[in-house]
Amino acid sequence: MSTFGGLNTAYTGLVAARQGLDVVGQNIANANTEGYTRQRISTSALGATAPTGIFTQGARVGEGVAMDGIARLASAQLDARVRATAATAGYTAVRANALASVEDSLNEPGENGISAKLDEFWAGWQTLSNGTDTAAPAALLLGTAGELLTQISEGYQAVSDEWSNVRSDLNNMVSELNGAATQVAALNVQIRQSLATGGTANELLDQRSTLTTTIAALTGASVTEQADGTVTVLVGGNALVSGGTAHQVHVTADSPRVMQDSGDVTLVWDDNAGTAVTMDRGEMAGGLSLLGGANASGTGGVLAEAADSYNTFASEFATKVNAIYATGFTQAGDTNLEFFTRASGAPAAQGLSIVPQSSADMAVRASADSGAYDGTIADAIAQLGAGFATDAGGAVTSPSTTWSDFVTKTGVLTQTELQSAALASSTASGAANQQLANSSVDLDEENVNLLMFQHAYQGAARMMTAVDEMLDTLINRTGLVGR
Repeated sequence: MSTFGGLNTAYTGLVAARQGLDVVGQNIANANTEGYTRQRISTSALGATAPTGIFTQGARVGEGVAMDGIARLASAQLDARVRATAATAGYTAVRANALASVEDSLNEPGENGISAKLDEFWAGWQTLSNGTDTAAPAALLLGTAGELLTQISEGYQAVSDEWSNVRSDLNNMVSELNGAATQVAALNVQIRQSLATGGTANELLDQRSTLTTTIAALTGASVTEQADGTVTVLVGGNALVSGGTAHQVHVTADSPRVMQDSGDVTLVWDDNAGTAVTMDRGEMAGGLSLLGGANASGTGGVLAEAADSYNTFASEFATKVNAIYATGFTQAGDTNLEFFTRASGAPAAQGLSIVPQSSADMAVRASADSGAYDGTIADAIAQLGAGFATDAGGAVTSPSTTWSDFVTKTGVLTQTELQSAALASSTASGAANQQLANSSVDLDEENVNLLMFQHAYQGAARMMTAVDEMLDTLINRTGLVGR
C-alpha cells in the first residue's frame, strides 16, 4: 500500500466515526420518543488485495473500514410476544370493564339494591296482613312496589346502556383498525422502495411496528415478515394487509340498535360481506362476545344474557305474585284480579305496572264474606318472599332467590373476568418491559458510545495529520538535507 493509501484509511475512519456520532445523536434525540428503537452503526474491515510477483513485499495491512449500514436493535421474538399478550389483555379488559359496569349497577349488596327493596316489599305485605282495615299499610306497600318496579327498570336500562356503549366502541375500533391497516400498507410500500434502493427505513419500521401492535391488540392478528421488507397481517387466517394492499372490515348494521331488537353482532369483510371476520382474541373479539344474543343454554352474549335475566326475574316476580293475589277478594267482593299488569315488550323495561291504586282496591281477603281484618292473601304473598309459599305443584321458589342467584352469577363471572384481566395485563406489561429493555435508548450507554466515536474520530484525524506530514516531508523536503 502506498503512502497515499494511508490517507484513504484515515478518511474511512473519519467517515465511520462521524456516522457513528450521527447515529448516537439520533438515539439521544429520540430517547423519549414512543415506539423508537435504538440504532447502531454496522461496520466491517476492508481487507487489502495481496499482489503477486517479484516485487511483492509480503503481507499488507487493510485499507480501512467500511460502513455496512445502520442496524435497528429490535427483537422479532419480543415484538411477537408483545403483540400476542396485548391481544389477550385487550380481550379480557373489554369484557371485565363491561361486566364490572353491570355489577356496579346492581348496587348489591346494599340498601339501594333490589334485594333490599324486595325485603321491604315482602315486609309490606306482612304488615298489610296485620292491619287491613287501615289505608296506611296499603299505601306504603303500593309505594314500595312502585319503587321496586323503577329499580328493575333502571337496572335493565343500565345493561341496555352498556350494550349500546360497547356497540359504539366497536364502531370506533373498526375505524381505528381500518385506518391502521391502511397506514401499514402505505408503510410497506415505502419500506420496500427504500430497502430496494439500498437505503435505511428504521424509522418507518418503528412506525409500522407500533401500528401492527395496535392491530394485534384490536384483533389478535399475526404478523409475518416478508423477504422484501414488507409484512403480511393475518386476522383469522385471512390477510388484512398484504404488501401494499389493505382490506377493510365493517360491523353488521352500521348504527347501534337497541339490545332487545338485536341478534348476534358480527364483523365482516368489506370486499366479501358474506364472510365473517373470525377472531378469538383482541379488544374487538371481547366486544363481539359481549354483544351476542341470548340463547336457551344461557351461554350467549353476556349483556344480552343479563338483560334476559332481568326479564325472567320481572316476569316470574309478577306471575307468582299475581297467582296468589288472583285468589283474593276486594272489599267490594271482586276477585281474580291482578296486582301487576304486563304491557307488550320486555317486562323489565317498564313493562310492568301496578293495578290497585288504594287499600279499597286491594284483594287481600280469603273470601268475600271474611271480615275487614282478614289478611290471608297478604300473608300468603309475604310467605312467597320468605320461600314458604306453595301451589298445586308444591313449594314455589321465591323471586328473591331468583334475584339472588342472578346477582351471585354476575358477581362470580365479573370477578373471574377481573382476575383474568389483571393476569393478562401483568403479562402484557412484562412483555412490553422486556421489549423496552431491549430496544429503548439508554442514555448512559449512548454517552459511552459518544465518547468512543469521538475518540475514534480524533484518532483518525490525527492519523490523517501524521500521513499528511509524512507526505509533506517526502514531497517537499526530500533532497534538501545538507543544503
